[in-house]
Amino acid sequence: MNARGEDKKFKLPPLPYKENGLEPYISEKTIQFHYGKHMATYINNMNNLIAGTEYENMCLEGIVMKSEGGLFNNAAQSYNHAFYFEAFKPYDSAKVVPTGKIKELIDKSFGSFEAFKEAFTKAATTLFGSGWAWVILTKEGKLEIEQTGNADNPLKRGKKPILTIDVWEHAYYLDTQNARPKYIENFWNIIDWNVVNQRLK
Repeated sequence: MNARGEDKKFKLPPLPYKENGLEPYISEKTIQFHYGKHMATYINNMNNLIAGTEYENMCLEGIVMKSEGGLFNNAAQSYNHAFYFEAFKPYDSAKVVPTGKIKELIDKSFGSFEAFKEAFTKAATTLFGSGWAWVILTKEGKLEIEQTGNADNPLKRGKKPILTIDVWEHAYYLDTQNARPKYIENFWNIIDWNVVNQRLK
């Protein structure tokens, strides 16, 4: 997410689907609040914090990797949310499992898609409090899963993320209330594996 306007401020990136396009798995209301309000607030806060500083002309990834404190929190949350939302597509029963390079890497790293799905689901379910579960591509060409708390993300440690799930309560509370496992179950129906494959390049 590096889209900027003429004023050089970061902008809320457009969604690659309609606000109701992920239903019934993620509701239009959740998209309106999570994307339209939560994410927009992180971006606005970041723009205010970088104005007139060394970060003003950096790309978003650069800001995430180099910043600390409040700026890092807002920059990382802007990045994390953009990364999360762009990897979805409306449900297609024929395309709920990965194909291509990502399938090869999943089989190589975890043995099967079901084993990978179980490991990622466990990471997302067991993360205490607010945060994210990530799939990262290692320098050795294998996939690994890691948990991060609050705004933290793998970029900060020089790692390459290729998929994430937001497990802050605001990501799912309007839809499944306190049932995080149901939200995670729904997540598997709307992943755009073409986007994930593009991230491997």
